[in-house]
Order: sequence, then C-alpha cells, then structure tokens
Amino acid sequence: MRLNKKEDQTRKGLIIVSGGMDSVTMLYDFADRIALGVSFDYGAKHNAKEIPFAKEHCERLGIRHIVIPLSFMNQYFRSDLLQSGGEIPEGQYAEDNMASTVVPFRNGIMLSIAAGLAESYGLAEIYIANHFGDHSIYPDCRADFVLPMGEAIAHGTSNAVCLKAPYTGWSKIDIAKRGKTLGIDYRRTWSCYKGEMTPCRKCATCLERIEALRAIGEADFL
Repeated sequence: MRLNKKEDQTRKGLIIVSGGMDSVTMLYDFADRIALGVSFDYGAKHNAKEIPFAKEHCERLGIRHIVIPLSFMNQYFRSDLLQSGGEIPEGQYAEDNMASTVVPFRNGIMLSIAAGLAESYGLAEIYIANHFGDHSIYPDCRADFVLPMGEAIAHGTSNAVCLKAPYTGWSKIDIAKRGKTLGIDYRRTWSCYKGEMTPCRKCATCLERIEALRAIGEADFL
C-alpha cells in the first residue's frame, strides 16, 4: 500500500470506518484530516452490508480505503453478532439480552492494528467513532477504555500516534444532527445487526437508528 497523493502531505489521519452511521459521520466530519479509511471484516453478520458503504464514502471523498480480514474472530470468539454465533436478540440496548452481541475486545484488536498501520505509513492520528449510547453494553467503547488505550498507542508507536474519539460523549441523536449539517445521505449507510436483505427494524441498532433519524426529521431506510 502506498500513500503518496499530494493531499496526504496534510492528511495525517486514519479512520476505522465500518459503513454505519457513526463512522461515516466522522469520516465526513474530519475528511480534511484523513488519509486512510480502514474497515475490518471480522465475521459479523452485517459486515457484508456495511463495508461496501464504507468503501463508497471513502471513494467519494478521495480517501484511500482498505479492508483487513480478521476471520479468526469469527472462528474463535463467542458473540451472537458473529456469523458463528446465535440469533441477534431484539429490543433496546438497555435490555440484558444485548450483552450477547458483545465481540470481546473488538475495539482493542482493531485499534492495535490501526496503530501499527498508522506508524507504518507515518500517520499521526487514529479516529474511532465510539459514542455514549454504546457504553452500557460495550466495555471497549467507554472513556475508561479509550483514554488508556490512547496512552498505550502514543507510548507504543515511534511517531506517538494520537487516538481521537471525539464522539465518546455524544448520543446517536447528536451524531445524526451533525450528519445532517454535513449533508450525509444516511440511506447510504447500514445499521441492522442481522445483515439480511432489508433492516429488521427490531434489533437494538435498528431501533436506535430509527429514533435518531426521526429526531432530525429524516425518513429511515428509504
């Protein structure tokens, strides 16, 4: 991989971009700082629906995009979010059954790889779009994970790569509002955990998406 475009002289960021609402919003929000978009195919049921949108938006912004396979996670980890797991539960994030969708240390693994990529290609920043709505269920989305992970990345890379997580305290509605000001077409994103042909409208991420887009007056799933 080569990062030799003229704009890469000023773009020093790498973003972990899934193709969902949060990371696509961050992609546009910080596009003038980002040189590389990285998606991870870790065997989630919805990876095949999300990742093409990540590629689409990176291409639209003139940002290099790569996909890194992490098939070992689907093979060895236990989570209903993975193809090797059980059925995706339905209902709000606050319900106990959503704990079954946790992919153990997913963000830690992805950030470690992102740190190595950033150091390899002389990139100074990593962007991740964790947000407040994730915190009660997913431990590696919380500030008390992100902050020390950022310190570890800075101390563990020769160019002191900086981890940026500006949406950590934001709600999904806050992100949707920001996306609206940026003119993002959220129809070109994917949220549903089930990864079927059409969104289920019943899993936690579908319900959260519907609530957020209703709050900004946008029709959903058109």
